[in-house]
Amino acid sequence: MTDYDPSNIFAKIIKGEIPSVKLYEDDDALAFMDVMPQAPGHLLVIPKQGSRNLLDADPAVLAKLMPVVQKLAVAARQAFDADGVYVGQFNEPAAGQTVFHLHFHVIPRHDGQPLKPHIGGMENIDVLKANAEKIKACL
Repeated sequence: MTDYDPSNIFAKIIKGEIPSVKLYEDDDALAFMDVMPQAPGHLLVIPKQGSRNLLDADPAVLAKLMPVVQKLAVAARQAFDADGVYVGQFNEPAAGQTVFHLHFHVIPRHDGQPLKPHIGGMENIDVLKANAEKIKACL
């Protein structure tokens, strides 16, 4: 495992160097829309404190982050009238991690609807903003 890189894209989002469609923010966590959603309402929850992934995260950071993940999962499920919610988290390239800042994917799921691949073109910003407003209304 290599060290945390403070110039990763999520660190830049936290610093305001890269724009994002924010859903929630407090002193310890930030939630925003995934720009390549696998389903409508796909969002990410990250800690503001840098850690590469779950393997090196401070347990105190996780203790503050997980209630935010839960809060956003409940809101996303309600906002999209979903049958369930997928919460995913990857650790290192072999497990599928591509951005090396701890993050949780929260994806509303509907029975019988497969997830889109997490590659390819970015979603229209107006669609992301509209989906964000649906989730914010349920927080």
